[in-house]
Amino acid sequence: MRALLASGEFLYMPSATTPIEGKLAETAGARVVYTGGYATGASRAITEPLLTMDEQVRVAGEVARAIAVPLVADAGAGFGEPLHTMRTVQEFAAAGIAGIHIEDQLFPKRAHYHKYVAHAVPLPEFVDKIKWACRERDRVDRDFVIIARSDTCREFGLDEAIGRVNATAEVGADLGLVFPRNHSEAEAAPKRSKLPLVWVQSRGNRDGRPIYSLAELQAMGYRGCIDAQLLLGVAVHFMKEALGEMLQTGRYTRIGDNHFTVLRKDIEDMIGLDAYYEVEAETVEKGEAD
Repeated sequence: MRALLASGEFLYMPSATTPIEGKLAETAGARVVYTGGYATGASRAITEPLLTMDEQVRVAGEVARAIAVPLVADAGAGFGEPLHTMRTVQEFAAAGIAGIHIEDQLFPKRAHYHKYVAHAVPLPEFVDKIKWACRERDRVDRDFVIIARSDTCREFGLDEAIGRVNATAEVGADLGLVFPRNHSEAEAAPKRSKLPLVWVQSRGNRDGRPIYSLAELQAMGYRGCIDAQLLLGVAVHFMKEALGEMLQTGRYTRIGDNHFTVLRKDIEDMIGLDAYYEVEAETVEKGEAD
């Protein structure tokens, strides 16, 4: 992850909550994969604020182990105060995750977070949390990346959010993340931040936040883009269509049999099924390699 950051390459990070999604993102060419709290919670039919650290570490770790590219994870509000946040760094790093973002909301988070109601902790508390997370990063794994995230822009404006991210730059944060509300704030944020900023592409948001192409974000000076809902939203959309057709007509026609054969082979290639066949052919299924 640090090598990619040093390269200056713009980093696109699609959110994956299952290993097959992670493999798909990697196969498609993503250089970094992301596991977000929104998608993890939704994939378990609950809301992100109800996730435990164990759940998020387990989900992100399963994806990370399935891919060769780095994985960045949403660590919410660090799952507590500075001492708890140190434990959070330990657990995510031990699970093979390349970095996490930690936000300035209270813990435990409230479901009203999804209504864009910010419950921001005081700035000194947020800075302390990031400072001790960075100290633990340096003790456990200096390559681990800490992203300081402020959710205050939505309610208190860009000045507040950038001020908070800039304060974490002084205590060791590697990247920053804010939520500009409009185009003028989106353009201004990277110029005013002391840390390289990551944009969160919040597809389907109901607060009017802009959706940009990757080229537009790169031109504005962002270092990367977290695509928080793309895979989850597309999967749910087409699963609804498929199940609806099946239940209404008894058939599924949107993907033909020939195409589905190719699709199934793609899935088997991603999970490495041929390599499993080879092992069995040399052991319990000798002579059945073909």
